[in-house]
Amino acid sequence: MLKFISFGSGSSGNCYYLGTATDGLFIDIGVGLRTLKKHARDYGISLSSVRKILITHDHADHIKSVGSFSYDYSVPVYATEKVHDGIEHNYCIQRKLQKELRLIIEPGTTVRLGDFLVTPFSVPHDANENVGYKLEVDGTVFVIITDAGSVTEEMKGFIAEADYLVIEANHDVEMLQGGPYPQYLKDRILSPNGHLSNTDCGKVLAENMSERLKHVWLCHLSEENNHPELARKTVDAILRSYGIIPGKDIMLDVLKRKMPSEVYELV
Repeated sequence: MLKFISFGSGSSGNCYYLGTATDGLFIDIGVGLRTLKKHARDYGISLSSVRKILITHDHADHIKSVGSFSYDYSVPVYATEKVHDGIEHNYCIQRKLQKELRLIIEPGTTVRLGDFLVTPFSVPHDANENVGYKLEVDGTVFVIITDAGSVTEEMKGFIAEADYLVIEANHDVEMLQGGPYPQYLKDRILSPNGHLSNTDCGKVLAENMSERLKHVWLCHLSEENNHPELARKTVDAILRSYGIIPGKDIMLDVLKRKMPSEVYELV
């Protein structure tokens, strides 16, 4: 049995947990360590069971507590060389990673990490480098794509392989364009290296998901330029326009920015 929990999803901090009966990992640790410890305790998760950390990219909302957690629990941190360099030079990281816990992975290369087969793949975003992850456990495929300015053919292939998918639905374009952000920031978000909109998320799902996809979680919603129900309704409507019925053909949920999700059992 594979378990999934989101401990935070958005610019306030991102952290996702995947665990089996014998192994566990975090994808990103951008939430406060004290908060993370409290939530883990509330869910009955022993943090000593977390034996590896995967990092998508080096922005603060994804790495703020990675050094402290890695140090406190002696947990190795896996990231690309460019992402590790970004972590090393990010002023938000008060405790830097110990050299022996700083491990390199490469996009497109699958590695066995305990119970998990892990494949990182490139995702366009304005960081030093950004990757999504395909994680496979006993034939079950979990894919996460966050902070994606656009969707490549390679990314579409991983979406098609997924049984379970976490994917960004960051903003509503009209809310963003009519909102208070300065123009340069709007342009950054809308760029091919920015963030994925609700509409683009819905279209890429509808056009690339396979019949094996069981559950989709929308992640990294903007607080200023989106709303959970708007994101869900937009993606729902697009899927229905392609003949895909959420609640029947797939499950569709929105991950909260600052609150943990329920515990999802992935079978």
